[in-house]
Amino acid sequence: MLSRLTRPQAIAVCALPVVALIATAVFAPLPFSLAQPGMTANVLGKNQGSEVITITGAKTRTTSGQLRMTTIEATSPDTDVSLGDVVSAWFATDRAVMPRDSVYPSGDSTKEIEEHNRAQMKESQDAATRAALDYLHLSADKIKVTLKLADVGGPSAGLLFTLGIIDKLDGNGNGSGGDLTGGRRIAGTGTIDDDGTVGAVGGVALKTQAAHRDGATVFLVPKAECSDAKSELPKGLRLIPVKTLHGAVDALVALDTGKGSVPSC
Repeated sequence: MLSRLTRPQAIAVCALPVVALIATAVFAPLPFSLAQPGMTANVLGKNQGSEVITITGAKTRTTSGQLRMTTIEATSPDTDVSLGDVVSAWFATDRAVMPRDSVYPSGDSTKEIEEHNRAQMKESQDAATRAALDYLHLSADKIKVTLKLADVGGPSAGLLFTLGIIDKLDGNGNGSGGDLTGGRRIAGTGTIDDDGTVGAVGGVALKTQAAHRDGATVFLVPKAECSDAKSELPKGLRLIPVKTLHGAVDALVALDTGKGSVPSC
C-alpha cells in the first residue's frame, strides 16, 4: 500500500535533485583561469639585482624616467576554478575571468607551458632587439643586446624592451640628449615584430591597474585594445594607443616636447 505525500513533502523530494545539481555546478571545476594585476618591471633599470638591458659594442646613455613592462598573474593551469570563484571574480574590478585556453595552451602540462612561455619570451626579446636596431639603423653584427627579466614569460613585453633599447642608445632621437620617457614613469604592453608592428596581448585592463599601482602616469596600449584598457582605467593614468614602433616613439617625443599630436583612445 502506497502512502500519499503531502504537498510540502512532494516539493522537498523534487527539490533534492535540483539542489544536488546546483551544488555540483558550484563546486565542479570549470575551464577558466582567474587573473589579477601582476608585477611590473622597469626595463631601464634592474630586476632582481640584474640589469634588464645590457648593451655592448656601442655607447649607451644614462637614462632617467622609467619604462615599466606590465604583467598579469593567473591561477596555475592545474588549479580548479569553481562557479563560486567565477561569480566572485566577475563582480571584482581587480580580477578577471578568462578562458583557460586563452591563458594556457590546451592540453599542455605545467612544465610544457612554462617552457612554451620561456620560448615566447626569448623570441620576443630577439624581435625587440632587431626592431630597435633597425629603427636606429644600427648593425646587429657590431652590437650585442642582452635582455634579462626573471620569472616572466610570454611575448607581451616586446614593445617596452624595444623602447628601452632605443632610449639607452639614442634617447629621444632629436639631438637634444633627452630621454625618450621625458623623465616620466611610463608603462605599457604589446608584442613587437621585426618590422616594428605592435600586437595585442590581452589582460590590458588588469595591466593598467598594475601600472597605476606602481606609479605610472602614462600607459602605451596596442590600439586594438583601447576599449578593454578603458573599461577599468585608473584615474590619473593616460592611455596612448600605438600600432607601430615609429608611432610609439613619435607619441612619446610629442608628449615630452609638446610638439605634434599625442594620440588617445
